[in-house]
Amino acid sequence: MPTPRLLSLALCAALATFAHAEDAKPAQQPPLSAQTVRSGGVLPAEQARVHFDHAELHFSVDPAQQTLDATAKLTFSAREATDVLLLDLDNNLTIKRLSVDGKALGADRWSNPDGRLRIQLPKALAKDGKVTVEIAYGGKPHVAKKAPWDGGFVWSHTDDGQPWIATAVEGEGCDLFWPCIDHPQGKPDLVDTYITVPKSLAAPGNGVLVDIKDHGDTHTYHWRAKHPTTYAISINIGPFDVLKGDYHSHYGNTIPMQMWYLRGHEAQAKQLFGEFPRMLDFFEQQIGPYPFGDEKMGVVETPHLGMEHQTINAYGNGYPRSEYGFDWLLQHEFSHEWFGNQVTNADWDDMWIHEGFGTYMQPLFGQYLYGDMPYFSMLQNERSMVKNAYPIVKGQSQTEEEVYDAAHGPGNDIYYKGSLMLHSLRQMIGDRAFFESVRRLVYGRPDPKPGNFAPHYATTQDYINIVNQVSGRDLGWFFDMYLHEAALPALETHQDGNTLRLHWRVPHDKPFPMPVEVQVGDQLVTVPMNGGDAAIPVPAGSLVIVDPRSKLLRDLPHFAEYQQWKKEQAEKKAKAAK
Repeated sequence: MPTPRLLSLALCAALATFAHAEDAKPAQQPPLSAQTVRSGGVLPAEQARVHFDHAELHFSVDPAQQTLDATAKLTFSAREATDVLLLDLDNNLTIKRLSVDGKALGADRWSNPDGRLRIQLPKALAKDGKVTVEIAYGGKPHVAKKAPWDGGFVWSHTDDGQPWIATAVEGEGCDLFWPCIDHPQGKPDLVDTYITVPKSLAAPGNGVLVDIKDHGDTHTYHWRAKHPTTYAISINIGPFDVLKGDYHSHYGNTIPMQMWYLRGHEAQAKQLFGEFPRMLDFFEQQIGPYPFGDEKMGVVETPHLGMEHQTINAYGNGYPRSEYGFDWLLQHEFSHEWFGNQVTNADWDDMWIHEGFGTYMQPLFGQYLYGDMPYFSMLQNERSMVKNAYPIVKGQSQTEEEVYDAAHGPGNDIYYKGSLMLHSLRQMIGDRAFFESVRRLVYGRPDPKPGNFAPHYATTQDYINIVNQVSGRDLGWFFDMYLHEAALPALETHQDGNTLRLHWRVPHDKPFPMPVEVQVGDQLVTVPMNGGDAAIPVPAGSLVIVDPRSKLLRDLPHFAEYQQWKKEQAEKKAKAAK
């Protein structure tokens, strides 16, 4: 997901390009229940008892009325015996019919008072048994006021008044428009989506296009996706044209590429489409094979900034030019095919795995393209945004809101601090160990090839264990400091005659044997800092630069001073505007 800071860098261009692309803001819409707003947390026991095998989702939308008419046919297998199915669906969407294994279920056998749909099965399901529930529902789905950060539907129109519609539901979850298990571990094995639209419109979707069925004035797009992340399933409708091409992978397979764009934007779309192959080159060389090579690399132009919808990434950045030579939004959202869709956080508390790695991919890509200058420039920008108010990882199940709410949780630090931590880790253990650790995290193995891996879940501890194994060192102290503490370690230095003394000042006096490089004259000295303290000889009058290669993520007061100044300037500007 893009961050509010990134929004400020790109939204003006996007809005200038799409003068008629606006979020519909009805005067009133029913409030969401607390349950629907909530995403993640502790997985309920009833949901943990089942495995989500298949979702068959049929959608028909009415742009004029801003309504949704839908049917969901969902198949589950039992991990253990159960007599109930517990799903999530916004209770502002009316359930019209509900059946289990083809037999209608009376309203006394199910209830959805607060957005958690509880279905009492006609007969208990034994372990390894299967059950299929079919739900017909519809109404006015929640409208996003500020997509993608506020989830829901975006009802928009193009310059000539044609419907332009998108969904983005990472925050509140999949239950805003389809019945699901609204938890990171609620991914179905397979999803078939059927989207019916007028003939003048197209409906690009997740996965592979199976067929398009003609119904006279309308047609239905049928898409099939394997193991999609729940919030990465999307609806996209508009007067799109499509650019297509093939990428010949480093691993011998051929990957279809698609760019669905608004008619009239062909020149800009071709320019962006031209970036697809080099992004694939970068990820396949640095990380490993594109996880969904048998489906597609897909992008669709949207009336909101962007979102990592699996194999059909949303893009609304306005096709800007960049001093870094690539589109940051496309690269960031595409990175989530690896960090988010291939490896999925087991809990929202582990969301830095998506966003920290996803954010680090932009400076890494800049380095891949043009060397160290863009790499360190982007890292410097990230460093100026780190808040250090709350730990990145709490160590217990959390909801999406608890993680992203900067007033009570880490917020954007899961992006920027996570990225900078990975930079420091890479400098400490070296490229070979670092990139091997990333491959093992993403694919669950060190030798990924098309066909020998599948999407999976991972926790923070999983990655720590991988790094320890690959590096041959116990680096728990490193992750403990950067993930479980809010404050950064501070490196205190003091020159005493011809001696430079160094001391790591860390929260709670925890061990932190992070080596420090010091340039003395034209010599580079590596100081072990095993006990957190060290002293090295420094001849009087010598040039001394601590951490000259910017390897360390540490407390530096000038960043806090800069942030305070920026805040004061914003307050003055707001006051003057009144």
